[in-house]
Amino acid sequence: MSASAPQITVVTDKAKVSPANAKERPFPLEWTRNIGIAAHIDAGKTTTTERILFYSGAVHKMGEVHEGTTVTDWMEQERERGITITAAAISCAWNASFGPWKGIKQRVNIIDTPGHVDFTAEVERSMRVLDGAVAVFCAVAGVQPQSETVWRQANKYGVPRIAFVNKMDRTGADFYRAVSEMREKLKANAHPLYIPIGKEENFSGLIDLVQNLAYIFDETKDPLGLAPITTEIPAEYAAQAREYREKLLEAVSDFDDVIAEKYLNGETITTEEFILAVRKATISMKFYGVIPGSAFKKKGVQRLLDCVVNYLPNPLDLPPMQGQDSDGKPVEAVVEDKGKLAGLVFKLWNDPFVGRLVFYRVYTGKIVRGMSLYNPRTRRSERCSRLVLMRAMDREEIEVGYSGDICALVGVKEVITGDTLCDEDFDIRLEPPSFPEPVIAMSIEPNSKGDQEKLGVALQRLVAEDPTLRVKTDQDTGQTILAGMGELHLEIILDRMKREFKVEATSGKPQIAYRETIVGKADGEGKFIRQSGGKGQYGHVCVTIEPNEKGKGVEVVNEIVGGAIPKEFIKPATEGILEGCNNGVIAGFPVVDVIIRIVDGSFHEVDSSELAFKMAGIFGFKEAMRAAKPILLEPIMGVEVTTPEEYQGDLLGDVNRRRGQIQGMENKNGACIISAHVPLEMLFGYVTDIRSLSKGRASASITPSHFSQVPNNLLAKIVESSSKAPART
Repeated sequence: MSASAPQITVVTDKAKVSPANAKERPFPLEWTRNIGIAAHIDAGKTTTTERILFYSGAVHKMGEVHEGTTVTDWMEQERERGITITAAAISCAWNASFGPWKGIKQRVNIIDTPGHVDFTAEVERSMRVLDGAVAVFCAVAGVQPQSETVWRQANKYGVPRIAFVNKMDRTGADFYRAVSEMREKLKANAHPLYIPIGKEENFSGLIDLVQNLAYIFDETKDPLGLAPITTEIPAEYAAQAREYREKLLEAVSDFDDVIAEKYLNGETITTEEFILAVRKATISMKFYGVIPGSAFKKKGVQRLLDCVVNYLPNPLDLPPMQGQDSDGKPVEAVVEDKGKLAGLVFKLWNDPFVGRLVFYRVYTGKIVRGMSLYNPRTRRSERCSRLVLMRAMDREEIEVGYSGDICALVGVKEVITGDTLCDEDFDIRLEPPSFPEPVIAMSIEPNSKGDQEKLGVALQRLVAEDPTLRVKTDQDTGQTILAGMGELHLEIILDRMKREFKVEATSGKPQIAYRETIVGKADGEGKFIRQSGGKGQYGHVCVTIEPNEKGKGVEVVNEIVGGAIPKEFIKPATEGILEGCNNGVIAGFPVVDVIIRIVDGSFHEVDSSELAFKMAGIFGFKEAMRAAKPILLEPIMGVEVTTPEEYQGDLLGDVNRRRGQIQGMENKNGACIISAHVPLEMLFGYVTDIRSLSKGRASASITPSHFSQVPNNLLAKIVESSSKAPART
């Protein structure tokens, strides 16, 4: 029953903490929580974070997104647009109002992540280093497309989470529908930990199913929500509270033998036993507790903080982080301050005052200001000159970062996102986060010679910061091509170049990042023979090419037997094939999802060279690709439009005009939600268009879905336009 459930140790006395803790650390590992706030755009993540900071005492005045006064949205672009662009790290402390840790100050490190799909890399890298997460959902909209994306990202990195159903004060809010959608759309074993008292404008309190009591909010006497009234459950909610408490007990008994036995025997279950059972269930990743509230109206955020402390894991509750040594064998980074240092670089940021900030999660050991850090990727050591704790854009200088801490390093230069930094005698490389491929590209031209030099520096720094931003020079036109996750992503990059790096540049029309693949199987032969007086060149490679599984990328398999090609020439032949895959045969776009097998070839005792076999690999690949029925793929986006019903017909017609395929429709509170798949090429300016069609009342969210074959009637046009203004990224 609970064999797979984690073992939770409750430590309430600092003298009894695990020996993994260094004596001098200010917050023991048991009293530390590293959490992220993640959700669909406009679900209320940043407002929730602001309330957390206020109630925990980290700030003395609540910031508001609409006023541009939030702590975590500190960039000018974020405050102007009212959206989060970059993940901000911040620390605070919280005394839980109930539970085993009541009255014990816990360190809570929070990362507020963006909701917009164009900045999904910020969520991806944050999830990689978090121990727990709060998934925020809108009580009106429920589970939205980007909610599903961040939920999958949390699943991918094994991040336990609780859910906060926000905006319970809004017209159309429905807590139970949101929980139901979590179960249906996310396949999550979601159960309320609290149920709401009232909804919409009558939302006035919460019923705690674990403690079996109610919290009532009085906006007149307590406008800041600092001291909700604790009382018995109102009589009209007693039956509903009993029903949901039974369901919660039944759900968590699967994860705790003590609870299961008492529940089956009808015995009394103490509040502390109940809390630990919910904690075990949450950390197992097979249970998700849900809390209703309204961050904007200052209702329920303190209870959310209680749940963070009581139910989300500390670094010791989770399995050790996995890595590999230089031979590819598994190695563990066991959480302890006394161990050898190992941690992961998950973000780079260029700070206008201190230069490059390297965001770093310490998994084991401790990092001391001034110490030397070894990078297994570069095989070089660098010195960390300063160590800081981040408070969004403010910094607190520290001398030591302990295991489980998230801090920022200054002075470390040759690093990229995903690098491991460790002690030189600790042979480990931690698994880096993975990032999606760009879907859109555009050309960029500096306005003057002075801007040309500054452009190179700006792009170098921005690409180092953002793993989803790619830059290349087009071989045919000499243009600089910038590729990213969407129009907004590239727009923000151009804005940052202008503001932060003072680069004036002109951008070309955005281009689609198409891909090429094959639907057939074929053979190809590549020969590279040059004879000119002295030593010649000879390389000969025979390959077969066939489709690979969707999403598997390019695989090159060596099937040479009998020494037809000597071992030393297999690697350059493979490199040639992979280089050939960078530019397909239809319109020069990257090739995906193919298997190329090197099956035969020949060599010359004197004239064969690595260069000759690399060129032969390119030629062999191109010949095979041309014969294997190549096709062009275009990025398809998932579009969800929410519109008043009277505009439904116009917006459906608009989707069809854009070569879209309707996937489904549903009505929710008088609004129609249209789900569709639409080619990215047809979506430029889409949000502006639907606003004009609906007199500003419709909204849309757009997320990458998949790649699909370009219709034959459009192929010639795309090939022609790509030859004039290529964006082969």
